[in-house]
Amino acid sequence: MQIPARFRDSKLVRWGIAGLVFGTGPLLLTVAIAYLKGDPNPNPIGPGILAGVTFWPSLIFVLIGCVKAPNK
Repeated sequence: MQIPARFRDSKLVRWGIAGLVFGTGPLLLTVAIAYLKGDPNPNPIGPGILAGVTFWPSLIFVLIGCVKAPNK
């Protein structure tokens, strides 16, 4: 499935996706590393706070960017 060009060209969609990747990525990476190492109680406080602060604004950026993207 290919993303339509009008969404790829929207700056709000790009900023939202970047926020999701850089905001939740460290938490997912920490959890994956803990799982691979067999750590039953990882304590990712910093990445968890970063994900919590950036998730909803990034999602809102993506939704607004999809709604406001011009039809081509």
